[in-house]
Amino acid sequence: MQGTPTKARNQDPGSSRRRPEDFPGRCRVVIEAVEPEIDEGAYALKAVPGETITVRADIFADGHERLSAWLIYAREGDAEYGWSWMAPLGNDRWEGRFRVGDPGRCFYTIAGAVNRFATWQHDLQTKHRTGGADTATEIRAGLQLMDKGLHLAEGRDRELIASWVERIRNETDIEACVRLCLRPELLELLSRFPDPESVGRMDRWLPVEVDRERAGFSAWYELFPRSCTDDPARHGTFADCEKILPDIASMGFDVLYLPPVHPIGVTDRKGPNNSPQAGPGDPGSPWAIGSSEGGHRAVHPELGGLEGLRGFISKAAEHGLDVALDLALHCSKDHPSIREHPDWFYWRPDGSIQYAENPPKKYEDVVPLNFETPDWPNLWLELRDVVRFWIGEGVRIFRVDNPHTKPFLFWEWLMGEIKAEHPEVIFLAEAFTRPKVMYRLAKLGFTQSYTYFTWRNSKQELTRYMQELTAPPVRHFFRPNFWPNTPDILPEFLQHGGRPAFVIRLVLAATLSSSYGVYGPAFEICENRAVPGREEYQDSEKYAIKAWDRDREGNLKDLIARVNQVRRENAALQRTENILFLDTDSEYVLGYLKWSPDRENILLIAVNLDPFHHREASLRLPLDELGLSPDRPYMLHDLLGDEKYVWTGEWNRIGLDPHVIPARIMRLHLRMHREQDFDYFM
Repeated sequence: MQGTPTKARNQDPGSSRRRPEDFPGRCRVVIEAVEPEIDEGAYALKAVPGETITVRADIFADGHERLSAWLIYAREGDAEYGWSWMAPLGNDRWEGRFRVGDPGRCFYTIAGAVNRFATWQHDLQTKHRTGGADTATEIRAGLQLMDKGLHLAEGRDRELIASWVERIRNETDIEACVRLCLRPELLELLSRFPDPESVGRMDRWLPVEVDRERAGFSAWYELFPRSCTDDPARHGTFADCEKILPDIASMGFDVLYLPPVHPIGVTDRKGPNNSPQAGPGDPGSPWAIGSSEGGHRAVHPELGGLEGLRGFISKAAEHGLDVALDLALHCSKDHPSIREHPDWFYWRPDGSIQYAENPPKKYEDVVPLNFETPDWPNLWLELRDVVRFWIGEGVRIFRVDNPHTKPFLFWEWLMGEIKAEHPEVIFLAEAFTRPKVMYRLAKLGFTQSYTYFTWRNSKQELTRYMQELTAPPVRHFFRPNFWPNTPDILPEFLQHGGRPAFVIRLVLAATLSSSYGVYGPAFEICENRAVPGREEYQDSEKYAIKAWDRDREGNLKDLIARVNQVRRENAALQRTENILFLDTDSEYVLGYLKWSPDRENILLIAVNLDPFHHREASLRLPLDELGLSPDRPYMLHDLLGDEKYVWTGEWNRIGLDPHVIPARIMRLHLRMHREQDFDYFM
């Protein structure tokens, strides 16, 4: 087969020849290299209410004339647009900012034009200073430009321009007239009214998904309701769980995540430690959803049913806790949908239903949905209505189980439908999979995402991973949620590092990321018993009811409460991308700075990554960037231990004992450095 000539490939026939009138011939501005922009506007960048979006672009034109550029932005459905000027950064790069409002979707674009009045002002100033032209003639040329602006303006702006024109025309002193013509407020006024045919604009609007504040800053606590009991032979209820809500709230958590609360299948139910055979009384895995008592819209009767869950959600709200439910889109073999919609599932040639597998792992108690069924539109609608049902019951956060095993197009549609109706809803993606798949899910609409933090332990691993997450474009669409442990994962670091390992991972998770979570109470009591040779909990709560001793000696409750209090009181810890790693002379000590948008709140965090040994290191602070003098002392206040320090210069020594506390979260008091006010510390 003969190939198509290279130049003609993918070219629309007839498009190469166009008439002059097909071009916007008076528009000379070029706008390119826009940032942030996710896949040329195909996906939205993420923000929270009140956040300032910084936009940069290359904006230029032929010739030497001055330009103006501005951002245009609006909420979806609004008839009125907002706008703000962009400023040149040099080398044809421009920057502008706008603030987003309430949750929902908004859009922005960029426009620019040759600014003839700015060009005239610059030329007038130069020519008048050097005596290179007839100043009176130049002023008359400027008045002509003002007249054009006068005809384009309306209302108060038109009156202001007319007033300026009259003042300039009536001024008889040439020097005073020049000063009037060069006034910056006159330039700002006339720059608003460029020739409409000369204005260039991007060919697309770029979307921003504005989520509620908890999407950007949150502390999650995972709890199995059936284990809210003092006897492993007695199934816990939501009423039992209500009794420990004050304890969870006192630790400073604001999201309480519950694994599936639905009826659990009986067929092929799993026993203790994932045994393929369940004994009498074994509760099974909550992820084996569905029985004769109902499916994804039902609540396990032994938990207290739907009424019990409603009361629990209400009580949790009184303690400032959002209840997040697990959205696991698969079924047990006893789920009612298998009988009602058999074509939504996979069937073997022998007529048996296909259970879930991830070789060599087998999940005999779970069957996946067939998203390639000919009846896929009705399957999609049913799953959307499941989410709508729980929203109707007051749920606004969903932790989504294994979203990477369902079609991308389904998630794009589902979350688009839900967020259009309920922009306050948050979806957390539990997708421990390949990075590009995780990023794709985030682009499609997942509000937050689990990450590889769970397995990043060394200084180099943590630094590289954070640099990946906080660099554009990832930082604009991927919101990490750091979890040191989950019911599925007990990392080796926690298995062998004792209590110090749990403290280390707590501080790292809570300060590196603005959102983090723990699986409790296993985490706060430092539970580290694992299946030999595996990253799984021995006697896992996934297959059994656990009567936890929540006050076990050595627990981290007080420390967790303090860390979460520090997070709430310091804006520097309420964002993820604002991080600068510091030079240290030890591979075991990780140091980094975090700061608030106004730079009024700056924290220095130092963590000993070795849970076994005392480690010391020298840390280097960027004094110039912080506005510190190399020969004047500055103050640091450790927010965990309440100690105060006075440091001088770039390099300072710190010691961290994992058996006391392996980390410092220190606030820099730069104002005291400037004012030499040491009284606070003395």
